[in-house]
Amino acid sequence: MTLLVVIIVLSLIFDFSNGFHDAANSIATIVSTKVLTPFQAVLWAAFFNFIAYFIFTDHHVASTVAKVVHPDYINDRVVLAGILAAITWNLLTWWYGIPSSSSHTLIGGFAGAGLTAAGLQLQSVDLAKIGEIAAFIVLAPIVGMVVAMFITFTTSLYRFWQKAAIIVLATAVTYVFVPLDDVLKWGLIGFSTLFLVAYAWDRSRPPSALRTANLYKRLQLLSSAAFSIGHGGNDAQKTMGLITAALVSNHIIGDLSEMPDWVPLACYAAMGLGTMSGGWRIVKTMGTRITKVTPLEGVCAETAGAMTLYVTEHLGIPVSTTHTITGSIMGVGATKRLSAVRWGVTIQLVWAWIITIPVSALMAAVFWALLGLVGM
Repeated sequence: MTLLVVIIVLSLIFDFSNGFHDAANSIATIVSTKVLTPFQAVLWAAFFNFIAYFIFTDHHVASTVAKVVHPDYINDRVVLAGILAAITWNLLTWWYGIPSSSSHTLIGGFAGAGLTAAGLQLQSVDLAKIGEIAAFIVLAPIVGMVVAMFITFTTSLYRFWQKAAIIVLATAVTYVFVPLDDVLKWGLIGFSTLFLVAYAWDRSRPPSALRTANLYKRLQLLSSAAFSIGHGGNDAQKTMGLITAALVSNHIIGDLSEMPDWVPLACYAAMGLGTMSGGWRIVKTMGTRITKVTPLEGVCAETAGAMTLYVTEHLGIPVSTTHTITGSIMGVGATKRLSAVRWGVTIQLVWAWIITIPVSALMAAVFWALLGLVGM
C-alpha cells in the first residue's frame, strides 16, 4: 500500500511537470502576440485545463493508456519505473527548451517497463495501440497543419460570402461525417458561428487594420481557452490511466469503469497547477523560433489544434498536444510563404519527437532494474 501511495504521488508530480512542460502549448501564441502578459496567460490556461474535468467525462484516452501493457504484466514496479522515466525525460527536455511530448514519454516509459518485466516478450504490450500512437506522431501535426492552413486561407483570402460558404460547408461535413459527441458538435457549431459573426462585424464597418487586429486579439482568448480545454482533456487522462492500472493491479478496483472520482479530479488539478508555474524556455521556442505569429494566425493555430485534440480525445487516441500545436503553428506560417517557417528548428523538434518513445522505454528499463536492486 505504501508503494501504491508513492506511485500516486509521483503520477501527480508527473501531471504537474506535464502542466509546466506543456504550458507553452496553450500560451505561447497569446504571449508572443502580447494579448496577455505571461502571468495572465498561465492563469487563463490553467483555469481551462481544469475546466476540461467537467467536459471530458468519458475517459477514452485513459482507457487506451491503461491497456498499453497487458494486465498480467502490470505491477507497482512496472508503473513506478514508467513514471520515473517520464518525469526524468520531461525535466531534461524542459531544461533544454525542447517541446517534446509528455504523452509519448509516459507511454514509452510504461511500455518499456512492461516489456522489461516480461523479459522482452512482445505479448506483454499492445503493439496495435503503440503503433497507432506512434503513427499519430506524424499524423497529429499534419492534421493540425492542414486545418490551420485551411482556416488561415479562409480568413485571409476570401470575401465575406465566400468565407461564410466555406465555413458552413466545412462545419456541415464535419458534423455529419466525423464521430463527435453532442458536446463537441455544439462546440464546433459555436466556433463556426463565432468566426461568421467576427467576419460580419469586421465587414460592416470601415476598414481598419488596428480594429481588425484588436478583434482577433479578443478571439485569441477564446481559441486559447479552447486549446487549453483540449490539452487538459487529453493529457490529464494519460496519468489517470496509469493510476487506474496501478489500482487494478493492487485489486483495489476491478477495471477502468470503477475509477474513483478523486483520480480525475486530482489529475486535472495537478496539471492546472503545473501550467500556472509556466514553462518559459519552451514558450520561446513555440512562440518565436518556429515562425512569427500574429493575433489572426494565433487564433487559426489554436483553433486548429483544439479541433484536432477534441476529435482524437473522442476516439481515445492519446496524441501529443505539443506535436499538434507545433504543426498548427507551422501551418499558419507556411500560408505566408514556406520560408516564414524556420525549418531547421522544426527538424530538430521532429528528431526529439521520434526519439521520445524509445529513449523513455530504455530509461524505464534502467529504472526497473534499479528498483529491483533496492528490493522493489
